[in-house]
Amino acid sequence: MTDQPPIRIGRGQPTRLASRTLRDGSTTVAGIVHGRGATISPPDRHAAHAPSPFDDGWDTLGQDPAETRTELAFEAARTIITRNTSPDVGFDRSINAYRGCEHGCIYCYARPTHAWIGLSPGLDFETRLTCKPDAAKLLEQELRRPSYQPRPIALGTNTDPYQPVERTQGLTRAILDVLERFSHPVTIVTKSAGVLRDLDILTALAARNLVRVSLSVTTLDPELARRMEPRAATPARRLEAIRTLSAAGVPTTVMAAPMIPALNDSEMEAILAASAQAGARGAAYVLLRLPQEVAPLFEDWIVRHYPDRAARVLARIRETRNGALNDSTFGRRYRGQGVYADLLRQRFALACRRLGLNQGRDAPLDCTRFAPPPLPRQDRQLALF
Repeated sequence: MTDQPPIRIGRGQPTRLASRTLRDGSTTVAGIVHGRGATISPPDRHAAHAPSPFDDGWDTLGQDPAETRTELAFEAARTIITRNTSPDVGFDRSINAYRGCEHGCIYCYARPTHAWIGLSPGLDFETRLTCKPDAAKLLEQELRRPSYQPRPIALGTNTDPYQPVERTQGLTRAILDVLERFSHPVTIVTKSAGVLRDLDILTALAARNLVRVSLSVTTLDPELARRMEPRAATPARRLEAIRTLSAAGVPTTVMAAPMIPALNDSEMEAILAASAQAGARGAAYVLLRLPQEVAPLFEDWIVRHYPDRAARVLARIRETRNGALNDSTFGRRYRGQGVYADLLRQRFALACRRLGLNQGRDAPLDCTRFAPPPLPRQDRQLALF
């Protein structure tokens, strides 16, 4: 982290957090907090010490003094491109300028990464963010290395590049500006209509076959979306983003993800149809994943919000995960297994065929255009040393 002080990003009045401490002192039950997704804050699993509840004599243990405004800290990163060798994803490099995500999606598989920096994957993930203010500068440095070989860079693989804090920080736009100047291919996954702010850069990239954008549409029901993804764009705004991007010539895909058994899975065909009508050319889906702390977070959330169907939802998830709530095995973690998973796969394929999605294979993004622009004269001189 840098020595810059954290900033607090207000959104209306502070929200009071209804909380209590469990008997072991390790987990805080937050209840349903307006504007937030998580209902509990599990402790950092890497911590050497666990917190112990202590009554200071003021009888405050049962009260709710905490506020849940967003706090942003600044991180001094040395590099910005993250590389992977996973056989389950179609990219080998990505950029995540933000840690944590204000969208607060309860199902987010990235929540456990907050434990890497000593914070809770619960409410901390939504309210205590970090960003890399030098992201664009670091990216330009890496792209200018003589050994660099261009391949599409993925944005939005961990946390959303267009989450609300991007409005003030502008890191994603700065990154896209660098990629456009270098004629470097990029893919974007988001559930925010904020992507339209950068339509000028995206259309310039699209004209050279250098960009693909995927919009995540989880449900068409605004009430369910508000509970699952409290600070993400409404379903209608996401469909409008697909329509606007497609009309501007930016290749756009819909991500019906995640599909949650007995909660939003019945909407798969409707989501695909609405997206196709809006102009999406491709589609994909992912079965709900619950790695690490996401499993207890989701369990608590489903019981509190949908107690009438919680047992059914969890039972169906276990059916697709060999009796567990999660299976991280390569080749199965995104699709699951069993009768239900097979049926979901068949439904998706039939809907895509009927709607004309994924029918024409887009040409791969063009890596041959990559060309670092000349450095200014003064910078060329410094590069000699």
